[in-house]
Amino acid sequence: MNDPYEVLGVSPNATDDEVRAAYREMARKYHPDNYAGNPLSDLAKEKMQEINEAYDTIVRLRKGARGGQSGQSSGGGSTRFADVRRMIAQNRILDAEQVLDGVPADQRDAEWHFLKASVLYKKGWLENAYQEFDAACRMDPDNAEYRTAYNQVTGARQNGGYWNQGGGQGQTGCSCCDICAGAMCLNCLCDCCRC
Repeated sequence: MNDPYEVLGVSPNATDDEVRAAYREMARKYHPDNYAGNPLSDLAKEKMQEINEAYDTIVRLRKGARGGQSGQSSGGGSTRFADVRRMIAQNRILDAEQVLDGVPADQRDAEWHFLKASVLYKKGWLENAYQEFDAACRMDPDNAEYRTAYNQVTGARQNGGYWNQGGGQGQTGCSCCDICAGAMCLNCLCDCCRC
């Protein structure tokens, strides 16, 4: 791989925030969805993988230089997804989804599934969110953050009412209790995602 700082277009002296900003900008620019149906699609996928690898390498290098103390964000997740957690907390759902979707399938870990579920939940795609929370819990069954969110959506799902099996569109049959339960669950998810 090329110099990871060169790939992201930043100096080795760049701050963590500058590195994250460069990563997000490049992820937006080279996201494979931007090139769907385009002859450059394969090139965009390769570039996105290179960008992800460069960012991961910089995070690992900096974590090692700091004695491993920067590997966890205050939200309980890795530094790699700290920016996504912030975007979700700031209700920048489409930005968060774009960064998550830019992660190659073979690099999607339990935290990726948890954050993808959080994005889907906020978009109202409740069944899809349930499936992603389930995947996160299967990959990391001892993670309390993932388990709590999974249990909440499972409870809401079993109680019926506002839960829509059709991907969250056209939520019907809501009662006041269902709305309150959904708001409490969403509030808990937001609290979990704050950095």
